[in-house]
Amino acid sequence: MRGLLASSPRLGLPPLPVVAWPEPSEDEERDVCAGLHWTTRALVGWAAGRAFARVDDEPTDTDRAWVGEHHRGAAQLHRVDPRQGLTDVDYTALAELSRAA
Repeated sequence: MRGLLASSPRLGLPPLPVVAWPEPSEDEERDVCAGLHWTTRALVGWAAGRAFARVDDEPTDTDRAWVGEHHRGAAQLHRVDPRQGLTDVDYTALAELSRAA
């Protein structure tokens, strides 16, 4: 959460909301078995059609495809190398999404 709070001003954004993750469910168990990250379904539900970005070191093509099929708004699942953390390239990509949304 600290990263989110520190990143939003660099992108020219106001403080951003933080998702409260739900308790594990049967859907989550099935999703993980199918290769979907445990946060993807909850994040799309929380976004409710609004634009969102997920900045993480774990998004996969399975997550991207699922978001594309189930989310009406703009979305970016942006992978960050955990060995480097957020770089200027990442901030540029996220700023482009915020302008497009």
